[in-house]
Amino acid sequence: MREVYKISKLGTIAGCYVMEGKITRGNHIRVIRDGIVVFPTREGAHGEIDSLKRFKDDAKEVKAGLECGISIKNFNDIQMGDTIEAYEIIEIKQKLK
Repeated sequence: MREVYKISKLGTIAGCYVMEGKITRGNHIRVIRDGIVVFPTREGAHGEIDSLKRFKDDAKEVKAGLECGISIKNFNDIQMGDTIEAYEIIEIKQKLK
């Protein structure tokens, strides 16, 4: 997280730098502050990306080494120094031998 922007009609936007991998709009996320997961608070729950922007344009994905703006659905308590982890859940069908 590089910067936090508070916009009256949109809420809080996290100005981020993607360290590794990529962030896509459909990813689940968690916010980590000082090594503790602060969002989502329930075990087994998943946070969602509300909007993902690259400069002022909407983006489907942002790759490592680029900056982006992330708005998180139902969460506005973003602070400088927080880490946002994006992940996706892939279900693999079990094969019978």
